Amino acid sequence: MNAQQLCDRYAAGETEFVAAPLGGFNLAGADLIGINLTRADLHSASLMFAYLSRAKLAKANLSGAKLSGANLNQALLTGANLHNADLHGASLQGADLRSANITLATLLDANLIEADLRGTNLSGANLTGACLRGANLREEKRTYSSSLTGAILCNVDLQGANLKGADLPRANMSGANLREVNFRNADLSEANLSGADLSGAFLSEANLSGVNFAGALLTGAKMERVLMTEADLTKADLAGALLIDARMAKTQLAAANLTGVRLNRADLSRANLKNANLTEAEMIETYCARTDMTGVNLTNANLVRAELSTAILTWVEWRGATMPDGSEYRD
Repeated sequence: MNAQQLCDRYAAGETEFVAAPLGGFNLAGADLIGINLTRADLHSASLMFAYLSRAKLAKANLSGAKLSGANLNQALLTGANLHNADLHGASLQGADLRSANITLATLLDANLIEADLRGTNLSGANLTGACLRGANLREEKRTYSSSLTGAILCNVDLQGANLKGADLPRANMSGANLREVNFRNADLSEANLSGADLSGAFLSEANLSGVNFAGALLTGAKMERVLMTEADLTKADLAGALLIDARMAKTQLAAANLTGVRLNRADLSRANLKNANLTEAEMIETYCARTDMTGVNLTNANLVRAELSTAILTWVEWRGATMPDGSEYRD
């Protein structure tokens, strides 16, 4: 069977092509809506701008396939092999990609709105400019989380996506829209989130060690019990963020906006907070051993039982602050 014969049989009403050997076929622009290609071999096939909405491609071999501009909306791709596939500009809205192998694939500007990516391996994939609004990458079990190790997600739109428990170490999400994303228990160690918008994001108990948050927007973010040692939050905006019990030793927070943050029992030992704004911050029992707080604004901050004895406190603005002993600061 060749490509033309496949199209002719489909046009005649045949839709079942389970396990068909179609490697290297040229099906560019083909209308194959709803076709059943379960376990089919489509390695290195050309499917550019093909119509494959609601197609059944479970466990199909699409490694190295050319799918740029293809319509795969609501397609079934569970367990499919898309290693090194080209999905540039493809539409996968509502597609089921559970446990698919998408390693090293190109997904530039792809539409993955509301796609199911649970258990998907996206390690090394390039998702620059892709839209993943409402996509599901959450952890169901420890063995069913999404892997995005080293993935390129620059300027990606993931607003509202569920990435609970996902593996994202060293992922590049600079400039991404991550508003209200659920990153609870996710591993984002050494990821690049510089300039990203994480307003209202859920990051509780996530591994954020070594993350680059420089210039990021984290207003109202939920970051309780995070591990954020040696992270870079230079000039980041964390106004109103929750950082209760956060571990932030050696974190860079120079010139960061920490207005109204809650840092109760947080560990800020050896952190750099030079010229940070902590107006009205809540720092009850915060640990600031050898923390550089030069030029910090602590106006109306609550520092009850905070450990400040070895902190660098030159040129600090204390107006209205509640001191560690419970007294109000007086000039």
